[in-house]
Amino acid sequence: MDSKIKTLSKLIKETDNIVFFGGAGVSTESGIPDFRSKDGLYNQKYKYPPEEILSHSFFMKYPEEFFKFYKDKMNSLNFEPNITHKKLAFLENEGKLKAVITQNIDGLHYKAGSKNVLELHGSIMRNHCMKCGKAHSAEYVFGCSGVPKCQRIRCDGIVKPDIVLYEEPLNEEIVAKAVDYISRADLLIVGGTSLTVFPASGLINYFRGDNLVLINRDETSFDERADLVINESLGEVFKEI
Repeated sequence: MDSKIKTLSKLIKETDNIVFFGGAGVSTESGIPDFRSKDGLYNQKYKYPPEEILSHSFFMKYPEEFFKFYKDKMNSLNFEPNITHKKLAFLENEGKLKAVITQNIDGLHYKAGSKNVLELHGSIMRNHCMKCGKAHSAEYVFGCSGVPKCQRIRCDGIVKPDIVLYEEPLNEEIVAKAVDYISRADLLIVGGTSLTVFPASGLINYFRGDNLVLINRDETSFDERADLVINESLGEVFKEI
């Protein structure tokens, strides 16, 4: 394992056009649960299956149940960035990392100091009134009781988190930017994702650079295509970078 981390360190040192593509495993070491592991959200018992709760149709039909789950399980305001978030921000500041492309909605990359973050699935940090469009803070959404309603006078619209629910499309502009960065990268580091969520995972197919590195505790279906595979936690890897 040490030799693989040394190889990755050498690649990073020699490359000034790096893109990082990350999933839930980036934030688990901050204490935020993932979705698909044995202890993940999708394997916990609720009145409704989490996959159903996090769908557009469920949100529209049962907003009270949606926000009960959302406030209980999706609130990352009190969590802090870990070594991976911080090292990525450092690499960007050094001019090596050109973009972070993330499937996470927790906002921890920005909190760590990263500036060019493409949030494929949105962010809990942005919220808007579905009736008038007024922006509302995450603190307001998580702090109010029941279904959050617009604070604008004479507007009672529901405030919706700007996250991509099931049945909703990804933001086309963000996807286009992600494709552009990945297609022009010399080194693509993919970390903390099982690469099973489409269409996000399909973005890796646009990589044409020299080195594809996969860092994940478990094997993925893309391992055979990678130039370097490290089956270890991101924290253990990035603390050595």
